[in-house]
Amino acid sequence: MRVEEIEEKLIYGISTRTKNSNEMNPETSKIGTIWQKFDNTVEVNYKDGERVYGVYYNYASDSNGEFDVLAGYETSNNKLDKVTIQKGKYLIFNKIFNQTDDNTRIQAVIETWGKIWEYFLDENSQYKRIYTTDFEYYKNQNEIEIYISIKMA
Repeated sequence: MRVEEIEEKLIYGISTRTKNSNEMNPETSKIGTIWQKFDNTVEVNYKDGERVYGVYYNYASDSNGEFDVLAGYETSNNKLDKVTIQKGKYLIFNKIFNQTDDNTRIQAVIETWGKIWEYFLDENSQYKRIYTTDFEYYKNQNEIEIYISIKMA
């Protein structure tokens, strides 16, 4: 884990509103669907350095409430939804995985979010989550970083 100050940036993509309890049930989950739609309709130029983001924002409360999520990238596209990743301090959780298949990538994301929830459940943690904007940054096919907006405890 490391802390970074992030500058504001716009991300364009496909969004939905959901909550974590819905995402635990395949019949009510929405996040996988927006990623499939994004992957099938948006051409990302990975060779020239474009990368994708999963942005979580408009939190109703905390990890139990509703929130919006957007699967997207930084390339300006007026046909897509857009969200601003807010400027601020972020605690970054990193995960490197060996295989590049979708199942391995999904499992790596789930495991990393599990570590995030575990960290913030600890009342003695150095940082507190503030539920503004959080985001997944897919650095390459084998590495993800998840940025969580924070303040000092």
